[in-house]
Amino acid sequence: MPNKIHCAHILVKTENEVKAVLERLKQGEKFATIAEEISLCPSGKRGGDLGTFSRGKMVREFEKAAFSLQKGQVSSPVKTKYGHHIIKRLE
Repeated sequence: MPNKIHCAHILVKTENEVKAVLERLKQGEKFATIAEEISLCPSGKRGGDLGTFSRGKMVREFEKAAFSLQKGQVSSPVKTKYGHHIIKRLE
């Protein structure tokens, strides 16, 4: 089990917005393009790239989802106190 992973995410406020993001991804839009356009997180400017992080650095729900992903995999919506996330594991 890895102790550090490299992920990107898209953060939006509402459940409807996160569903729209998933739809755009299904249509083949690039994750980074959507993140740059709509993510509420400052990481959006970097295509959602959060860099590498270790366990204990992110809120519990986010961390659990991120560490369960395989390289290149995109998560289902994850709700945290910050809003709704779609996470992509990069490395």
